[in-house]
Amino acid sequence: MSFKYNPSTLKKLEGIFEEARYIVRYEKGSFNAGYCLLEDKKIVVVNKFYTLENKINCLIDIINQLNFGEIEFSEELMAFYKKITSKKLESNEAE
Repeated sequence: MSFKYNPSTLKKLEGIFEEARYIVRYEKGSFNAGYCLLEDKKIVVVNKFYTLENKINCLIDIINQLNFGEIEFSEELMAFYKKITSKKLESNEAE
């Protein structure tokens, strides 16, 4: 992916979830994949002890699992969302 692992990137990812009406929480716990997704309640829980890079990777994994296609994001977040999901499409086509 062509983005930097910094707090700004994390905020953009959190913004995508916020506009999709999901709550992102950082909690301690023993999650198998480093995160827990409660789809019925639209809550994402990420291990708070993860490094910044791991938190970003977890949120990207979750975004790629969920279908946010019909949600209208702000212009900046839509461009970022497309960049993230286009990488998913490229890797699926390679398989």
